[in-house]
Amino acid sequence: MINDEGVWNVKMLKRYCIRIMMTCLLAIALCVTWNAFTGVSLLEIVKKYEGTSAKEVHAAEVKRNVAPSKEVINALEQANDWSKYRSIEMTATGYTSGIESTGKRPGHPEYGITYSGVKVKRDLYSTIAADLRVFPIGTILFVPGYGYGVVADKGGAIKGNRLDLYYDTVKDVYSQWGKKKVNVYVVKVGSGKFTEEELTMLNQDETMQVFRGQYLKQR
Repeated sequence: MINDEGVWNVKMLKRYCIRIMMTCLLAIALCVTWNAFTGVSLLEIVKKYEGTSAKEVHAAEVKRNVAPSKEVINALEQANDWSKYRSIEMTATGYTSGIESTGKRPGHPEYGITYSGVKVKRDLYSTIAADLRVFPIGTILFVPGYGYGVVADKGGAIKGNRLDLYYDTVKDVYSQWGKKKVNVYVVKVGSGKFTEEELTMLNQDETMQVFRGQYLKQR
């Protein structure tokens, strides 16, 4: 037999269940009414908000990564006797980490991440993509008009003597590079591996600080 306390507990449980059910029905009714009057579902609003937030994050990342100016790139080019290095003619195309180049949007777990695991970067030493049969991961190239590039990525359409040069935005791709044939210089052949720490060390190398001083004046 159920005592008085047990009966009271059952009644309270029923009341709570009824209240929860009524709250859910009210929420559904409000959603239907909103959709009927505005023609916009709450799901669309949530998706729009998420998309806006992702774009804001991407914009903030781009703002922090200012590309080296032509003056800095020219200074890098004039600082070495490139005739000492092996050169090879390549067809180089600019690309971004966005959907137009990679099919990925901000918020995707692999957005902005190269095949090597290193994050894309435009700096004194930038991340670039190549056919890994031609240039293994970690290969350092000097690309006139672009600067130093480290092979950190690959691509299905990158075959043979082709390179993809990373830029932060589509605007930068079209205004600063586009697609060109260029003789690149092989500074160092990679081992097949490359890390964030190695990229940081390259960009912070003492011999690069005079160029970094010019580079940081842009920020």
